Amino acid sequence: MKNVLIAAIILLGNIAVNAQSLVNFGIKAGPNFANFNGDSEIDFNSRTSFHAGLVAEIKAFPNMSLQPELLYSSQGAKVDGMDDFNLDYVSIPVMVKYYILSDKLSLEAGPQFSFLVDERDEAWDGITGNEPDNNSFDFALAGGVGLNITQSLFAQARYTIGLTEASKDAEIQNAVFQLSLGYMF
Repeated sequence: MKNVLIAAIILLGNIAVNAQSLVNFGIKAGPNFANFNGDSEIDFNSRTSFHAGLVAEIKAFPNMSLQPELLYSSQGAKVDGMDDFNLDYVSIPVMVKYYILSDKLSLEAGPQFSFLVDERDEAWDGITGNEPDNNSFDFALAGGVGLNITQSLFAQARYTIGLTEASKDAEIQNAVFQLSLGYMF
């Protein structure tokens, strides 16, 4: 019985040490270059904003991992001569990362689920004469590249295209290009 207990303790200790190397946690932030795509008579322009949040990387295979994130992402668009359309989301991208150059360069793709937490779009009232009626949920697809600069420091470039309407008043979808700098602990 004593040998079984010792073997179980060694096995559990080994699993705990290996699990730490399979899951890493970190933070990331950077600029958003956001706009709206879709059928609209309004000429939207790119709006520069930001994103920031938490990231985890879960190694599934030596050259593949899963990267769920929890981000605050400020999006929207500009219209010449009017206030910005500001749509702020809590976004949950779930990226599959495939490393193409050892553990340095990766291709990333996956879905993103976003929940509207704040909206400031006084311009919509000026254009339509109505208060804005934005959708509270946004589903998107994202793709990009990642570069591990060091074992802890990383950079990413990602494009996210909305598949659902951002507003109930117009046929527009979010489109966001993100640059990120992050640190894994």
